[in-house]
Amino acid sequence: MKIGHFSDKELPQGFGNKHPDGAQYTLNSFGYRCPGWSPMPDGKKNVVILGCSHTFGQGLNDDEHWVHFLSQHNKKRCRYWNLAQPGSSGDKLVRTLYGSEKIIYPGIIIVCWPDWSRRERFEKSPINLSGGHETLRHETSEQDLANFLKNVFFVEKYGEKNNCEVFHCFAQESYHEHIEGLNILKEQTIRNCWPWWHKTRQRDLQSDSVARDGQHYGIKHHQRFAELFLERFGPKLK
Repeated sequence: MKIGHFSDKELPQGFGNKHPDGAQYTLNSFGYRCPGWSPMPDGKKNVVILGCSHTFGQGLNDDEHWVHFLSQHNKKRCRYWNLAQPGSSGDKLVRTLYGSEKIIYPGIIIVCWPDWSRRERFEKSPINLSGGHETLRHETSEQDLANFLKNVFFVEKYGEKNNCEVFHCFAQESYHEHIEGLNILKEQTIRNCWPWWHKTRQRDLQSDSVARDGQHYGIKHHQRFAELFLERFGPKLK
């Protein structure tokens, strides 16, 4: 099925090698940082990971981002698909998930939610808008929350319909208090998990863990975040 920009067998346009930074990453032919799915391999449960640039691993090598560390867990039974894209909003994460339904056939869904002020808007082609964009200047925190909850509902409903386990975590800010009762990695985010022992410095971009672009969190953040996620949910990834 395909209606407008929504499909159950077509993923949104990926990062792609045409992007100025695309050559820095190992991408499949669809522009995603994971193996190709045509043809789709058999024999394992497919784990789909959705997120923004922090989950894509912007500024990091293939073996340095948290999805890589996560993907080393239970490799005999699980196959991991990093469908994160830089700049993604919660809206786009949902559209990506639904687009993967008849391509990757997710059995487990992990969503690392970006800032909830982001939105996806549709003109001739979809565009992702950050919270500071002029188009969004009248949006309020109440609207951000409502939009976030809408997207959580769509993800959870997809999981219910397709008998998938669903897990939620957060890239920068945690909104866990609004979705209690679900599978959530609560206070820990990619942003605040390193240095994990230092309460007053957690929110700063530390010089000892910075990606090569100088804007994203480095390998220590990603290693620690993967450890925290697996401590919480590792036994369920099977």
